[in-house]
Amino acid sequence: MPKLSIQNLNLRRGGATVLRDVSLDVEAGELLVVIGPSGSGKSSLLRCVNRLNDIDAGSIHLDGRSIYDMPVTDLRRQVGMMFQKTAAFEGTVADNIAFGARLGGETLSRGAILDLMAQVSLEAELLDKPAAELSGGQEQRLAIARALALHPSLLLLDEPTSSLDPIATNHVEEALMRLRERSNLTMIWVSHAIEQARRVGSRVLLLDDGRVIREDTVSAMLDPEAGDRRALAFAEGDKAGLQS
Repeated sequence: MPKLSIQNLNLRRGGATVLRDVSLDVEAGELLVVIGPSGSGKSSLLRCVNRLNDIDAGSIHLDGRSIYDMPVTDLRRQVGMMFQKTAAFEGTVADNIAFGARLGGETLSRGAILDLMAQVSLEAELLDKPAAELSGGQEQRLAIARALALHPSLLLLDEPTSSLDPIATNHVEEALMRLRERSNLTMIWVSHAIEQARRVGSRVLLLDDGRVIREDTVSAMLDPEAGDRRALAFAEGDKAGLQS
């Protein structure tokens, strides 16, 4: 049974069709990278999985259960989401990491918070530092730790490094890849950077105009010599400054 199964999903927003008959399965422990040009529906697809958008037709099942049969609060504990730009809450790094768990009725010990920080490569000495003083890369890793505090089995990543410099991007990528290796956490990662998709993905899905154009392995889709011409054409657009 797939971790996530989407069948014939359709989404309309403001009278326009955003996603058209989208079907895909994501296996447990997989890292699926979603690519495509601006307006192709990548972020909207993630928002459907987390019920930030309610679909117009089709089905979404998590571990064989319709997400519409689950209380939204339960769904969002199981399906974490990280956006392009995160905002630290007032208070310390520890306060931020404990925030989501506290809403769910769980109190995290300092030891548990330090373990979460270690998982995302945040130094222990930052524990009691005001979160507002973190760098951009540290703040993104803080957001990952905050999501992990809810023990998700699926993590949705909407261009989590798009606003970071190369060094900070590398830190975030490394933290996420270690998490996947350590916990077999399933991830869906929207990216506009083809090189990033080559580095992190196990499989790639190409969206255009709300439709799935193709899904395949990274090598079959993005190999410079033998990859999919449409995916590589997108890559050329990305190099020219195309934003998703």
